[in-house]
Amino acid sequence: MSDPLAVIAELPGVSEAVTDARKAVDRLYGHRVLRRKSPEVSARSALRGARASAALEGVDVPLEAIPQVTDPVVQGALRVSAELGRLGPTWRTAPRQVLARLHTLAAAGLTDDLGRPRDTVEAPDLLGLGAAPGPEETVVRVDGLVELVTRTSKASAVVLAAIVHAELAVLRPFGSADGVVARAAERLTLVEFGLDPKSLAAVELGHLELGPAYAEGLKAYLSGTPDGVATWVRHCASAVTLGVREATAICEAMQRG
Repeated sequence: MSDPLAVIAELPGVSEAVTDARKAVDRLYGHRVLRRKSPEVSARSALRGARASAALEGVDVPLEAIPQVTDPVVQGALRVSAELGRLGPTWRTAPRQVLARLHTLAAAGLTDDLGRPRDTVEAPDLLGLGAAPGPEETVVRVDGLVELVTRTSKASAVVLAAIVHAELAVLRPFGSADGVVARAAERLTLVEFGLDPKSLAAVELGHLELGPAYAEGLKAYLSGTPDGVATWVRHCASAVTLGVREATAICEAMQRG
């Protein structure tokens, strides 16, 4: 199969969901506030995304309390968010290096094995996905993920980002902070593959707002069926659209002063 992502892009409902997400991003990029203040919007979006990613890891704190929170999960999500902009160019050429760096940032204070793939079958299951694949299978599938990131595809960045997110979330390759890494890799893919180059959409918040559909979508993906994979990709497209809505609200608030 020369372009597996293109096959996924043709699954039922995927093209329409991706188009809706693309249109939402395009509308956002036309907002007048972004002419002068896109870095500030991006920074605010990143903070909201980090808070949401920590919440999906089980540590949900109010946005206004973030500066005072010392919890390692929250601090890890914040470190990851702050580093994404510097990791972008490397993501296309050396994904393993980026994933190791993301884990080093996300898992500090949670484990001593920073940036190292797990060598045991044990991995946390915060979303009720079941046992993670063993280390050997995980290595093989991470190799496949690396190939997807580094090769050319006709599929939308939304499709690639969804598969990146899902594979890292279900494989749990590090055995700690894997959810934070997975969501960061999704956002990084949306940025580097052209959907959201200014990193404005708080896609992590979109996943959080979709509630139980997040874990349900990953379980559907795990089924390996065309319908299951399509369900997950459509979920990710919806998360992008919701993340755009949050970024638009940030723009509107800044415009009001």
